[in-house]
Amino acid sequence: MAAPHPASPRPSPLSPRLPRGPGDRVRWAGLHGSAIGLAVSRAAASRTGPVLVLAPDAAAADRLEEDLRFFLAGEADRPLLRFPDWETLPYDLFSPHQDIVSERLSALHRLPAVRAGVVLVTAATAMARVTPRTHLEGRSLVLDVGERLDVERLRMRLEAAGYRCVGQVMEHGELAVRGSLVDLFPMGSPVPYRIDLLDDRVDSLRTFDPETQRTTERVDALHWLPAREIPLDEDGIGRFRRAWRERFAGDPSSCPVYRDVSRGLAPGGIEYYLPLFFERTDTLFDYLPADTLAVGMEGLPGAAEGFWHEVQDRYEQGRHDRERPLLPPQDLFLQPQEVFAALKPMPQVTLAGGESSGRVPTYGTRPAPRLPVDARADDPLAALRGFLSEFPGRALLVAESAGRRETLLDLLRGHGLHPVLAPGWAGFLEGSAPFAIAVATLEAGTLIDEPPIALVTEAQLFGERVLQRRRRAAPTRDPEALIRDLTELSLGAPVVHEQHGVGRYRGLRTLTVGELTTEFLTLEYADGDLLYVPVSSLHLVSRYSGADPDLAPLHKLGSGQWEKARRKAAEQAYDVAAELLELHARRAARQGHRFHLDPLAYEAFAQAFPFEETADQQAAIDAVVADMTGGRPMDRLVCGDVGFGKTEVAMRAAFVAVQDGWQVAVLVPTTLLAQQHYQSFQDRFADWPVRVEQLSRFRTKKELDATVRDLGEGKVDVVIGTHKLLQDGLAFKRLGLVVIDEEHRFGVRHKERFKSLRAEVDVLTLTATPIPRTLHMALSGLRDLSLIATPPARRLSIKTFVHTWDDRLLREACLRELKRGGQVFFVHNEVETIEKTAREVAELLPEAHVRIAHGQMRERELEQVMLDFYHRRFNVLVCTTIIETGIDVPNANTIVVNRADRFGLAQLHQLRGRVGRSHHRAYAYLVTPHPKAMTADAVKRLEAIESLEDLGIGFTLATHDLEIRGAGELLGHEQSGQMQEVGYALYTELLERAVAALKAGRSPELDRPLDHGTEVDLHVPALIPEDYLPDVHARLILYKRIASAQDGEQLRDLQAEMIDRFGLLPEPTRVLFRATELKLRATPLGVRKVDLGPRGGRVAFGSQPSVDPARVIQLIQREPARYRLEGGDRIRVTLDLPDAESRVRALSTLLDRLGAR
Repeated sequence: MAAPHPASPRPSPLSPRLPRGPGDRVRWAGLHGSAIGLAVSRAAASRTGPVLVLAPDAAAADRLEEDLRFFLAGEADRPLLRFPDWETLPYDLFSPHQDIVSERLSALHRLPAVRAGVVLVTAATAMARVTPRTHLEGRSLVLDVGERLDVERLRMRLEAAGYRCVGQVMEHGELAVRGSLVDLFPMGSPVPYRIDLLDDRVDSLRTFDPETQRTTERVDALHWLPAREIPLDEDGIGRFRRAWRERFAGDPSSCPVYRDVSRGLAPGGIEYYLPLFFERTDTLFDYLPADTLAVGMEGLPGAAEGFWHEVQDRYEQGRHDRERPLLPPQDLFLQPQEVFAALKPMPQVTLAGGESSGRVPTYGTRPAPRLPVDARADDPLAALRGFLSEFPGRALLVAESAGRRETLLDLLRGHGLHPVLAPGWAGFLEGSAPFAIAVATLEAGTLIDEPPIALVTEAQLFGERVLQRRRRAAPTRDPEALIRDLTELSLGAPVVHEQHGVGRYRGLRTLTVGELTTEFLTLEYADGDLLYVPVSSLHLVSRYSGADPDLAPLHKLGSGQWEKARRKAAEQAYDVAAELLELHARRAARQGHRFHLDPLAYEAFAQAFPFEETADQQAAIDAVVADMTGGRPMDRLVCGDVGFGKTEVAMRAAFVAVQDGWQVAVLVPTTLLAQQHYQSFQDRFADWPVRVEQLSRFRTKKELDATVRDLGEGKVDVVIGTHKLLQDGLAFKRLGLVVIDEEHRFGVRHKERFKSLRAEVDVLTLTATPIPRTLHMALSGLRDLSLIATPPARRLSIKTFVHTWDDRLLREACLRELKRGGQVFFVHNEVETIEKTAREVAELLPEAHVRIAHGQMRERELEQVMLDFYHRRFNVLVCTTIIETGIDVPNANTIVVNRADRFGLAQLHQLRGRVGRSHHRAYAYLVTPHPKAMTADAVKRLEAIESLEDLGIGFTLATHDLEIRGAGELLGHEQSGQMQEVGYALYTELLERAVAALKAGRSPELDRPLDHGTEVDLHVPALIPEDYLPDVHARLILYKRIASAQDGEQLRDLQAEMIDRFGLLPEPTRVLFRATELKLRATPLGVRKVDLGPRGGRVAFGSQPSVDPARVIQLIQREPARYRLEGGDRIRVTLDLPDAESRVRALSTLLDRLGAR
């Protein structure tokens, strides 16, 4: 229990002294390092009410949060609740991201009911006034299964609570109504919900995945909170308008904020007008239970004063703007003295730094000593060994990750120290081992006098490490949807019709032809000619990619120009296919090593992967394992964008090789990547008897020589290195697998060495060049390709601005990041002037700590700068594009790119991808000269990158220039001209056909149209009605997916998905599915066209039908009244078929009798 410690004059943080009751104050002094977190956790464990901790800034709060997670681990009834900051500057023009709003609303909703645990908040966040409790309570709602519900009233109520009506729910605060289905992503909920109604009752409530839109599990009730901290219903808007007119002089209609709110919109920065929506606002303290203990960290009064001055400064800067008048600071924030007045009635603890004098007791803790590991000494661990022998109590060493723990264990055991594995802090306290080791990300250790315990962190031994903190990978967008042909089709976009060439898309139109109503795709060709393509022929149309859309050719209908272009492309595809087949045959003739796999060990290794594998990633892993355990040598290329999970594929391959007694070499292009991979492999192989080493310039000559010697003796299992691995004289005892990362970044000489390697060992190549699935299909079986097109965890999209240099804008951009405890990349790609730019940045941001990084620095100096940046020792890095492939810095979420007009689209995309790697909203500022001083291409590129904020869309559209690069890398560059003429998708289809023909030993028929299966016309509407699915874009994608289904199972899955997402299928949509299913059954028989109406119809065969003639003769002889031959290639059907159902049945029976499966 936390009680006064009578025996010791210096109390222990394990039993902290607490205030006796409301209004009582206690000071804690002498708490060093992580002892603060320990004392707070013990205080929380020993009392009934919650503990409110006020940190001076976001960085201190982050550090304390890590400590508390370690000390509170396993105490489920003592939650740690972080109340997040807006992450915007006072009076900012931006609003916080929806996910932050959701976290805040969820925290505010939970606070009054919190009975124990810790609530962590920064001074600035505690000073901001918040929405009153009545707003949250009055607009929260619980919905149960079986309850009556009026959809229209529900929609109006949710819109009034701030939810946005959208076509497809993707993020917090969105709502979609489709007939009897309502999709909703409530604030404060980790998942969205689908409400299914039967008449006016709730029939079922299910959660669903926002990426795939498929439901996941049933629930009994759902609870939602309002979508904003401000009400935008009629009452709220009326109160806002009245209060605005009372507060501000002048014509309100000239103010954009007033106009937007009057129309029910929420403009950026509306949070700073919160008091206008309510009679009174609350503060965070109004939400806290009465028995809350307040803990104020050291530096709190100064931080509160500093923030108050910043608010006043920003108010003075902006108060004279007539279009955006500001409320005075005291209306939006508590003054420092008001915060301390609110704390006064509570039991309080204040933290004082260092030792104290007089009546305030000093806690029995001391700073953790430096215990450096000296690799050059005879006993590298002399300092730690001496400390352990002199320290009178127990010691716990904490490693940053499981991998680091294993590395430390090897080091310690190799020098005679044998720590026991501890499951965590609670486990260590319960045990009695004098020396133990655990995993935790603590910044600083501490020494406790009573009971004597030493908490030692890695930083005390090594100074610093780079820890790649794992982020939970969320489910992602369906990979097919990323590169699906028509996904990103906009009006005016070029498309390819297989029989008519390249035209422009002009939208979907519903036309009635005869008595049939069908939807048509409208395409415009040269001279304004229009072509209407029925949705049943959508498989003939694909998105044109292969050149800039503006440069896409426009063919003339009926001119013969298209046939010529297509024939030329088909010839080219044939040549490429022949070349690839020859390569394939040469490889197939060689015998490779067949690795033996221990299924139990492999399964245990796979289970230790902390994320769920995406479908693509799993497919790539399975393919690699199959290659290695098969008889022929592996030469597989794994493609996927940065961060898509290629490294794990390589690790699984490495495991298969190592557990069978073979060595693995991993080749990377840069020293920084070698360091990152080394750390990742160490971490992943932590629990296995595997020795991982690296050969790079970060190692001393002595270490390098030892590694080379051990490689030759077979003592090293996995070696990671740059081109040093290719040097002469480097011998492996038993090399079984080579992994090459980013092969295209090595020189020609190195690539020749790779080719000779392929003759001897299994080779796995990783590349970040995205290769579209269509090309992957065409080459499957020739070059072993695995495509990982699924992007990583759905990060917040990156807000991108293109602007000329503006001191005020750049200062605000950087300050916004620094205030939330973040860091900034400032990219300036000229080494000659980088020092000057860094000085300018430092003058612009006196509160920042600025350092420089570029490729001409010495390796060790560069590594030190990057490590220091990772460990937040400074917060602004002025650098060149060297950061493109470097260490992940999840805490850096703002990037400024100077002279962005000099970068290519792919490079800008890559640079921007350095931020937005955590849950914070990320910002990218692209600084350019005046538009008139830039080239037209540069302006276009910048416009494109500014509009592509979402990662998935960025991937799809940025592939316009990447598709060609990716294809060029695989196939050589000669054919890119043909690709430009006929479009990417058609070219790959031609290539696929040429490969199939050559494999079967046939010569290709260059003029034959591509075979897209049977045309089925049942003379009844077969479409997706507009009232069932109003979104044209979504309809188009579904038409394409139905037309492209490979078999009946895919069709049934698609049907289930549509019912799940949009409700029961209307009759025309059911007919569309049945007709497509019949087409799939008829195509293998060689049926060209089916035409069935009320009185029967015809079934026409192609030139090479796959039907047994005896079956046809038998059919006609048995039922001559129903079936007869017409010409040599048609069967005439005479039947009374009044409706769609009877026509489907009749055709199905006929196909059965002809031998369809």
